[in-house]
Amino acid sequence: MKDLKILCLLLILPAFLSAQQAIEKWTADYDKLLKSHVANGRIDYQAIKENAQLGSLVTQLATLKPSDGESVSAKAFYINAYNLLVIYAAATNYPVGSVQEVGGFFERNKYPVAGKKYTLNAFEKDFIFKKFPDPRLHFVLVCGALGCPPITDFAYQGDRLEDQLNVQTKAAINDPNFIRVVGEKVSISKIFKWYNTDFGGGKKDIIQYLNQYRNTTIPSNANIDYYEYDWSLNDKKTIGQSAADQSANAFRYVTSATIPKGQVELKIFNNLYTQKIASSGEKLDERSTFNTTSISALYGINQRFNLGVDLKYRRTLNSSIPSDALDVFGKLDGPTGRSGITGIGPRIRWAPIPEWSGFSLQSTFTFAVGENLEGTADQPFIDWNNNIFWTQFFYDKSIGTRFSFFAEVDVIWEDIGDFDKLTFPVTTIFSYFPNKKVTLYTLAGYAPSVAPDFDYFHQLGLGTKFQITRRFEIELLYTSFRTKFVVSKNGVANTFNLGLRFSI
Repeated sequence: MKDLKILCLLLILPAFLSAQQAIEKWTADYDKLLKSHVANGRIDYQAIKENAQLGSLVTQLATLKPSDGESVSAKAFYINAYNLLVIYAAATNYPVGSVQEVGGFFERNKYPVAGKKYTLNAFEKDFIFKKFPDPRLHFVLVCGALGCPPITDFAYQGDRLEDQLNVQTKAAINDPNFIRVVGEKVSISKIFKWYNTDFGGGKKDIIQYLNQYRNTTIPSNANIDYYEYDWSLNDKKTIGQSAADQSANAFRYVTSATIPKGQVELKIFNNLYTQKIASSGEKLDERSTFNTTSISALYGINQRFNLGVDLKYRRTLNSSIPSDALDVFGKLDGPTGRSGITGIGPRIRWAPIPEWSGFSLQSTFTFAVGENLEGTADQPFIDWNNNIFWTQFFYDKSIGTRFSFFAEVDVIWEDIGDFDKLTFPVTTIFSYFPNKKVTLYTLAGYAPSVAPDFDYFHQLGLGTKFQITRRFEIELLYTSFRTKFVVSKNGVANTFNLGLRFSI
């Protein structure tokens, strides 16, 4: 029996040593990768994205498995594996301002580790924390955001892990930006709220935990609150900027950007256009109002190509003055008003040249829906009878940390088959970001008349956007609008716009 045990040991030992050696080599390569691309808790995502070693290390995770899954060495390996996967997921979607911009970043996209596939959330919560219930892991597992403790420029090692965990935990808890103490008020990261049971559950328990590592003790009766978590990407490019400045530009929605792979974007844009003209003489006596509700949905096929659908619903009303633009939302029938879906069709958004940051194009082909859209003796004009082709060329450029410039050139064929209905509008927008949630902007647009009998327009406007969350934004815009027809009738025209954007 003794000889049999020795024989089994001799047979198992080479496999054990081989697995351990493979993990040690992987850890050494990962350590080199971090030292090359991490500094001051930030990652050079542009450079690490182009490093072939990144993908190779991720591929190796599929087959690497610690022989003793409960050991300290295994704990170190899984910490390194999680951090590498977060880096990889952010880098492959780069440039992004936040990992929250990537659809399914934590909860849907799966990666192979040790023979199984995990989402990042499942790997962290259902595997690492269940196998190693250690609160200090919260200070070494990095989520790719400025709100989490900074990533180290070295890999964690089994023979030094206890010291490394203690050093990183103490560094985080004594960081005045992470634990903010002002008199009797203490503001702490939402990590302690989301995972409060890991730190004892109650606020007094959390204070007691913090004081184990604090150089300066926090009073047990201190007033605790939680500051807003900063999901801005922990990108090396933002070093030297204040947190407010990083967020102001990094958090904004960029119209020219394609949405990430697997993400869904839903937009509802409501445009209320109203014009008043003088049918005879100089007195304004007629009003025409159009309310157009555009609903569009896009899906990220990959990082550079999105596919979706557009739907257009319109209400129109011709009335005499005095009248109100909001009358268009009342009952519509007869020769003065009508409503209905007037168009539906596919939409694509494409970033064709990766090297041209901020440039993309968007094309929509709208099939006309309904009959006699251009009107009859018994019904007013509501839309064009034929299909519409619309291509938009976008360019967006950040200016410092609080400003941006946006330009759009369109090709619109509003009644396919009639070349007189071909226009080339140009729009420019200058934006200011007072903070990470608010955008203030000015807009100027112009479309010259291509055909003698077709109208032109120009507009000037002021708008604002407010990000209620990273995935929900509301927009308001007012413009003063002019067309050749309105000017010829001594009239005035305006638009009032409300936009909603959701991402899933």
